[in-house]
Amino acid sequence: MDYSAFRDIVFDRRENGILWMTLSRPSKLNVADAGLHQAFGDIWPVIDRDPTVRVAVITGEGRAFSAGGDLDRVKNAHGNFDEVVAILEETRDIVYNMLRCSKPIISAVNGVAVGAGVVVALLSDISIMAENARLADGHTRMGWAAGDHSAIIWPLLCGMAKAKYYLITSDFIDGREAERIGLVSLCVPDDQLQDKAMEVATRIATGPRHAIKFTKRVLNQWLLQAGPIFDHSLALEMMGFFDKDLLAGIEGLQNKRPARFPSAE
Repeated sequence: MDYSAFRDIVFDRRENGILWMTLSRPSKLNVADAGLHQAFGDIWPVIDRDPTVRVAVITGEGRAFSAGGDLDRVKNAHGNFDEVVAILEETRDIVYNMLRCSKPIISAVNGVAVGAGVVVALLSDISIMAENARLADGHTRMGWAAGDHSAIIWPLLCGMAKAKYYLITSDFIDGREAERIGLVSLCVPDDQLQDKAMEVATRIATGPRHAIKFTKRVLNQWLLQAGPIFDHSLALEMMGFFDKDLLAGIEGLQNKRPARFPSAE
């Protein structure tokens, strides 16, 4: 299979059919610009069709796993119906293509994961997080509804009470707390993250392929049956692109100060 089209991801084929994927925009904290955001959706069907891959591991280069979406793209999409539809379709592809990929996916969350980054981190079949890594959904901090993946999986992972708290407040969660509340599979010391991810990947890659594939398939039915909830949340999120609160949220993030939302005044 040809992975050359995915220019911001470094691919390393390891023993036992393990495909190690490293998000490689370290100077930008692996922010998902238009190209990487689309790649987050397009890569999984390619992996699914690759007969040499048994397990995929995704991690980030440098200090971040992925620090979310490109704020300039979000700002430029404000009020632009065609661009909003494009973002909606890409986001939908990320979620459903990950769920429908028959190969087990492991995320090794090495640093901050926000926005599209946390989507990939938490929708992976097994999520392994470094103790000092941090993640947040972040949508309400930007003035729009928590769509993307959160409605489909956070209540199942950590329960409705914690999901509502963290999705409404956009608070960050470190690795220890994420593991404690069940948001991620494992938390390990920072310097053990890569080794642990490789250890788990090897165990899965050398296990019974059909049994593992079918176990993933059946468990993901819990998520797929929540598809209407996800589609609803995504539509409400996209409405935010036509709200002045979104511009205020972006301005606050870019200037590193609390946003002043017009709807709150």
